[in-house]
Amino acid sequence: MPKTPNERGIPRRGLLGAAAAAAALRSPANAGQASQVPAAPPARGHFFSDPSFDFSVWIDLGSSYYGVGNPGKLIALTQAITDGDSESAFQAFHAANAEARGWAEDAARRGHRVSARQAWLWAAKHSAAALRFLDGTADTSRLLPTFRQYAECWAAAAALFDPPVERVEIPYEGAALTGWFYRVDATARRRPLVILNNGADGLDVSSYVLGVAGGLARGYNCLSFNGPGQGDSLWIRKLYFRPDWEKVITPVVDFALRHPEVDPKHIALIGVSQGGYWVARALAFEHRIAAGVLDPGVWNVADPWIRNLPPFMRDTLDQGKKEDFDAKMAMGLKLNPKSKIMLDFRMRPYGFSSYYDAFRAVRDYNLKDLAGEIRCPLLVADPESEQFFPGQSRQLFDMLRSPKTLVAFTRAEGADLHCELNAPGYRDFRIYNWLDDTLRA
Repeated sequence: MPKTPNERGIPRRGLLGAAAAAAALRSPANAGQASQVPAAPPARGHFFSDPSFDFSVWIDLGSSYYGVGNPGKLIALTQAITDGDSESAFQAFHAANAEARGWAEDAARRGHRVSARQAWLWAAKHSAAALRFLDGTADTSRLLPTFRQYAECWAAAAALFDPPVERVEIPYEGAALTGWFYRVDATARRRPLVILNNGADGLDVSSYVLGVAGGLARGYNCLSFNGPGQGDSLWIRKLYFRPDWEKVITPVVDFALRHPEVDPKHIALIGVSQGGYWVARALAFEHRIAAGVLDPGVWNVADPWIRNLPPFMRDTLDQGKKEDFDAKMAMGLKLNPKSKIMLDFRMRPYGFSSYYDAFRAVRDYNLKDLAGEIRCPLLVADPESEQFFPGQSRQLFDMLRSPKTLVAFTRAEGADLHCELNAPGYRDFRIYNWLDDTLRA
């Protein structure tokens, strides 16, 4: 029988620390013991016993399929990291960024354009990894500088693509969203367009790995963007998540249609991770999209936040007792510092410092009454052992009334992690074959 996510050592980060906090609230006297239990040795095929560390390695290992890193270097980095020690992980990836950045600058000076682009991509991925670990360190003042370092490396890589990736400003409610427009070639030939909608904590380089690279190889122009709460929209512009994502996607589509290279009848929209909710929500209102992909399907973002709260905490939340809820959460999380780190990390793009405000707000992120309004054909990815939104791909698929296809990804295929992060090539094989057939029809 397939192992459960916990048996496989896969992180349940989607629980946002609520599980550990709930345990503390149920039994405050014993909750602190969890951090003192010796970590189990890594399971065969795993790099770290700490599940979040291990998952980060799989993210970066999968990215190497499209040249965004080197497997050998990544394995060497795992030897420099102390299992569960965020500072050692940050320092290892920060040093790897400096190394790759030096290679990129040297290659650029010597006129080696392809080599410089590759090294800038490696540097960007290393700084993105370093950013993931900073919340667990004692010095979070390095968050913004590390994001800026990542953004510089990514922009340098984008400028060296052939043709160069164009950084664009997408008008949005009196402000702008940063986007990246990828063209198959330098001609103005009209082609189908894939719009990439990232997830809760993905960056531009993640969009490149999880859709753009595969689309360009198959003749699709691509547009990725940083919606509210994502990338520089969060770190620089201070824009935060919102549930009514159609108000984000519609301006993106308006912008895309102003480009002569875009075939207006052949626009596809791919949602990755929590983007599986945002894209589905937007498609219930935005009907200029010819086909959509949800990877995975997400109909209720609040479920992993709420389901592990003990009943008395749910009652406190439902009754609107903000001060009481915040106090009890703070008490529980004080005994579970790693859970507090993860919950604070997950709350940041929502723009809340109050646990109560965040838990109440996330309840608006559901498709209970909207899934049936989607009209375009949809592919819903259903990875085995999905750890953040388990079961929701099938649940959302059953709600849909539009033409629909459910694609299972399995452990036997090496593609069972969230968003198939460990198998981006095979993921694109399945998704783009479906998109080719769907848009042709």
